[in-house]
Amino acid sequence: MTQPQTLLEQYGPRDAMEYDVVIVGGGPAGLSAAIKIKQLAAAQQREVSVVVLEKGGELGAHTLSGAVMDPKALTELIPDWKEKGAPLNTPVTEDRVLFLTETGAHKTPNALLPACFENHGNYVISLGNVVRWLGQQAEALGVEIFPGFAAAEVLYNDDGSVKGVATGNMGVKRDGEAGPDFQLGMELHGKYTLFAEGARGHLGKQLIAKFQLDQGKDPQSYGIGIKELWEIDPAKHQPGLVVHTTGWPLDSKTYGGSFLYHLENNQVVVGYVVGLNYENPYLSPYEEFQRYKTHPAIKPFFEGAKRISYGARAIAAGGLQSLPKLVFPGGALIGCDAGFLNMSRIKGSHAAIKSGTLAAEAVYEALVAERQGDELSSFSTAFEQSWLHEELHVARNVKPWLSKGLYLGSVMTWIDQKILKGKAPWTLHHSYADHECLKPASQFSPINYPKPDGKLTFDRLSSVFISNTNHAEDQPIHLTLKNASVPVDVNLAKYAGPESRYCPAGVYEFVKTDEGTDRLQINAQNCVHCKTCDIKDPTQNIVWITPEGGGGPNYPNM
Repeated sequence: MTQPQTLLEQYGPRDAMEYDVVIVGGGPAGLSAAIKIKQLAAAQQREVSVVVLEKGGELGAHTLSGAVMDPKALTELIPDWKEKGAPLNTPVTEDRVLFLTETGAHKTPNALLPACFENHGNYVISLGNVVRWLGQQAEALGVEIFPGFAAAEVLYNDDGSVKGVATGNMGVKRDGEAGPDFQLGMELHGKYTLFAEGARGHLGKQLIAKFQLDQGKDPQSYGIGIKELWEIDPAKHQPGLVVHTTGWPLDSKTYGGSFLYHLENNQVVVGYVVGLNYENPYLSPYEEFQRYKTHPAIKPFFEGAKRISYGARAIAAGGLQSLPKLVFPGGALIGCDAGFLNMSRIKGSHAAIKSGTLAAEAVYEALVAERQGDELSSFSTAFEQSWLHEELHVARNVKPWLSKGLYLGSVMTWIDQKILKGKAPWTLHHSYADHECLKPASQFSPINYPKPDGKLTFDRLSSVFISNTNHAEDQPIHLTLKNASVPVDVNLAKYAGPESRYCPAGVYEFVKTDEGTDRLQINAQNCVHCKTCDIKDPTQNIVWITPEGGGGPNYPNM
């Protein structure tokens, strides 16, 4: 019997709260949906109750993105966002796209850049700060927001439709028993429930499987994005400068690239994205990022600079071919829980806002018609007729081309986007899930990464420290194994223990027992909730589940 059932039997029943709409996830998609529903209700002087659950200790605590934001969807949702103080403070002033070799950098002439790389009219932002501002707009409209409460379980009606969610129990000890400060989770019931957990959502994954929402779709394809926030020398600061690179340090078969964005207040964000369909089990996305910062074209930005924050997050990058069916009885997937990110533009926040808005319109229409628990088919229809669908259709072949290697992928992407403008008469497909792409270690040589210097490059633990990550010490480990023997018997034996390298937070390490045998040690307290392990584990033996609410990173302005 599972732990929640056992404790529920001992301490139940759970308290239940009834709402018209329950929204799981306080990111841009979830908050935009909440705002739109309340706007529509206010316009018709109707009362509609909306609640947003956020597993982070506060809104924005778990929000991490590059980010350059296209304000199009925000302008549709809140036309007077400038007057209301939305933190879009730094318009893009220059686009710079570089191809890196080990010692050189070749700038692509701006006249040759496809439209997807043009950022005129966009803003360099902290998405965490935008999310906090969206939360203020939502609360002003009467949305109830519960930060620090992780939705841990989907609840179903007798007819199989989604009834709502239950939050995780608090104060559970490592052994699964109730501690002295134990609190039973609560149930939140809604006529409709929207899931906006971000990429590889824990509950979204369950819903996709239960309702077979991915039937006939390509496997979702992910990247891991690793990011740092720095305060740099004012003399080197160029507000609004947007730099993207491809090439070194990754090998030509592995998709990836960097971003370096200049914010206000002498701050820059720098990060690296590695496609999780890579083959070499010795590859470490974290070390590749640290190595990238040492490039002669990048390193000068950080001379005399100070690192402020660090984080990592998986990115759903499969595009239109990998989007699951969006609706099921009683709810819908929105934002990156579905995978709306436009990989070619390296942008997802505008897509998240638009998807949340479209879902909200479908929900409100259903509530006015006094429906509940059915499929919101008008959401799917509205998406297919929207500018967001058109944008994703134009970008649909970019990720499949880039997956074919740096040189062929770059040339074909340029032809697809610059010459054909995304209107090729064919659609390429993703053939394999990311975890299926890893090859045995015997086919590769270990990669010798340089040791960090503590000034420009850093080890994992010092990075996790400045992510303000914290989990209750005695709670059950939220990184679960289907089979405890697989990490050593399969992953270590066949793939040289890739979990010790693909995790950007030092959660997984292989250690020797007193008997001299290997075992996997899981340092769950380090977890920054990036979900990479859940995605890349070659045997799909690792399952990420929600830890106690409020745990994880606490990003100040990422």
